This record gives sequence, structure tokens and C-alpha cells, in this order.
Amino acid sequence: MSKFAENKEFNSKQIVTMLQNKVKPATGKLGIMVVGNGAVATTFMAGVISARKGLSKPIGAMTQYDKIRVGRGKEAKHLHYSEIVPMAKLDDIVFGTWDVYPQNAFESAVNADVLRAKDLLPIKEELEKIKPLKAAFDHDYAKRLDGKNVMKNKTRWEMVEALKKDIRKFKKANNCERVVVAWAASTEIYVPVNMEVHDTVEHLEAAMKANDTKNIAPSMCYAYAALTEGCPFIMGAPNTTVDIPAMWELADQTKMPIAGKDFKTGQTLVKSGFAPIISTRCLGLSGWFSTNILGNRDGLVLDEPDNFRTKEVSKLSTLESILVADNQPDLYGDYYHKVRINYYPPRNDNKEGWDNIDIFGWMGYPMQIKINFLCRDSILAAPLLLDLCLLSDLAVRAGRYGIQRFLSFFLKSPMHDYTKNETPVNHLFQQYTMLKNAIREMGGYEADEEID
Repeated sequence: MSKFAENKEFNSKQIVTMLQNKVKPATGKLGIMVVGNGAVATTFMAGVISARKGLSKPIGAMTQYDKIRVGRGKEAKHLHYSEIVPMAKLDDIVFGTWDVYPQNAFESAVNADVLRAKDLLPIKEELEKIKPLKAAFDHDYAKRLDGKNVMKNKTRWEMVEALKKDIRKFKKANNCERVVVAWAASTEIYVPVNMEVHDTVEHLEAAMKANDTKNIAPSMCYAYAALTEGCPFIMGAPNTTVDIPAMWELADQTKMPIAGKDFKTGQTLVKSGFAPIISTRCLGLSGWFSTNILGNRDGLVLDEPDNFRTKEVSKLSTLESILVADNQPDLYGDYYHKVRINYYPPRNDNKEGWDNIDIFGWMGYPMQIKINFLCRDSILAAPLLLDLCLLSDLAVRAGRYGIQRFLSFFLKSPMHDYTKNETPVNHLFQQYTMLKNAIREMGGYEADEEID
């Protein structure tokens, strides 16, 4: 393995397997089963269907637009991902979903009010065929939701068994070669890591079978079911779900990739890209205040303090690994970082993020930076979901399993082995280097960019 490749991603056995088998082709249909049929999921599904009918373009998707340099000097070429590694095509994708509300994808997309009628009506027939399965749901984990399309009176282990059956039936009914499961549902209440339950697969299974509703979130049932059915799992919310040693162990046992957590869309995307400007220029930081207004279902759920706590932990982690006090105590030894999210129904999916950044420079003189990002949350999340699904599918075919650190580029709070004091990479441009190196390596090229 090249010395430039990302650290801690593979072991030697995995490398040998990859080199021997190379990357398996992306043959047949790829099933994408999305947990949640709300604004993000329906915008994602509608965009893919629209693009493959030639009605729109998948703008924002790295897998569809980005080009990576492979080779050096006269041998250098800039290629799309699909020219380097075998990628599933948009035409190969089949969609399934679970949701607490029974509306089909067309009805849900209309209710979400993200996409215009002129974009939804031409694909109405396709969207209407996507009907949500009953969700594994616990009202205590999302008290602002009250949908009735849920599994009733089931223990956590019974939820797992039902979800596994759903995956098998979906795969067979749609003649899928492979399935990826991705969470695009609401943020659950914060579940602290409990090493008496979350440390090993054995303990996790015992807690599920004992119906330990305090330590086993519904999202963990989805992840467990996906991995044991041979499906990669992607956590698109800041839930604890796969960010526990037991899930890492399960991913190793099943040889499945896991990725998470929380789609990096608006404010954190800006933060992970702008903070490097401050650190590279060796400017000091006094404080960074971030606030958002959001009115969709995600905003409603996050208006509950216990659910916001989960999101807050995710959003606060970004700066601390970019502007590191121990590395530059004069510059980052004592800054104040605050994050707020405010539910504001009139704004619906059109989120607005304000950042007030107090910095200081030569001789300690203060300066300010203000960023106002008026973004569309689901429009930014949809291409991330496509990229994560296609790249997770690629990872399976390349023999990669466990935490996929090369997917950190797409995620707000990248997974890492905190039991070994590993520091996550939140620096956007370092994350991009990790992504490019992984694609190069899976394509048989040298992973030739070094992360300082």
C-alpha cells in the first residue's frame, strides 16, 4: 500500500484481497433502501429518476461530475470516477423506503414542498410506485413525529427480524444483485455510548433480545439488520447508531462497509471549508457563533431539546479538529464555539445559516467575518446521499469493510476509533484528498497525494 494512502483504513489482509480480486463489476440492479421517506429521501429519489429520464442533471454529485487526476507528469489524466473504477449506473438503481407515514414517494414529495410541480409531475408514476414499508419506530426517540405506519408492539429484536425480512423481500421482488441501506430519517434523541452494551456484538445482541429500549435506538436495529443481510449501512443523521465498537465488530464480521455520520450539507460544509483558511493563514480565533433557522420535518424534530443535543454534539466537533489548541495555543487556545438551530416553519426546507466569526491578527487586533448561507437543505443532501450509496456499493465490491474514512468528505461528524484516541479528519480539503486516494487505489493507481 502506498505511503500516501489514508492511514488506519485497511489491514494487510484486506489489501492482499483487493489486489488479488480487484474490484468486482457493478452488474445487475442496485437496491437503495432509505430509512425515511421525507424531504431528503424524496428529493434524492426524484432527482435520480428525473436525471435518468433526461429531465434534469445530477448537479452536486461527485460521482457524476468530479474528475480525479491519476498518474503523474506526461502520464497524468483527469478521469471521472466511473472511468477509474466500476460504478453502478443511475439506470441500475431501484428504490425502497421505510417511513412512519404511509404516503408514497410522490405524495411525500408534494408534502415536503421542496420540488416544484413541473419537476414532480413528469415522474409521478415512478414515485407513486415507491411505497414505504412500516417503520421500526419508538416515539420516545422522536416525540414530534406521530405517524401510524409503524411496527406495533415489537421488541427491539423483533424489529431486527422484521427489517431483515423486509430487505430480503425487497431484494427478491426487485431482482437486485446488491442492496445499500441508508438513514435519511429524523435525528433521534442522544444515546450516550454505554460500554456495557455497546462494546461487543454479543452484548449488543443481548440488549436487543432483552428489549433494552434505553441503550438500543431504533436506528441500531436498521444498522444491525442491514449488516447481517449483507448490505452496507450509511448513517445520514448524527445518531450514535454505528458509532459504537459493537457495530464496528459486526461490520468486520459481515465484511460490510459502514459510513457516518450526518450529511454535511450547509453550515458545517462552510465551516469545514472556511476554518482551514484561518488555520493556514495563522490567524487567531476568539469565537465562532453559528445559528440556523429551518422549518421542515428535521427542524420540527430538532426543536425537541433531547434531539437537538444529538445534532449539537455532531456540529460542535468540526472546529476542534481543524483549529487545534495543542498545536497552536496562541491562536486557538481559548476560543468560544456556540451552535444553535431554531425551528421556523415559514422557511420550510430553505434553511438559513448565519456564522459570526471573531478572529484576531497582527498584534492581537480583532477582525470579524460574517457568512450568511441561504441554502436548500434537501437539494444539498440529495447528491450526498447518491454519492454515499454508490461509493459504499463500490467499497463492498472492492473488498473494503468497517469504517469507511474516505467517505468523511460527505459527513458532518466523521466516524473514527475514539477508543484508540484517533482524531477524525474534519478539514474539507484533507477529506477530499482521502477520497481521491481511495478512488485511485481501488482503480489500481498510486494513491499519490499526501495528507500533511
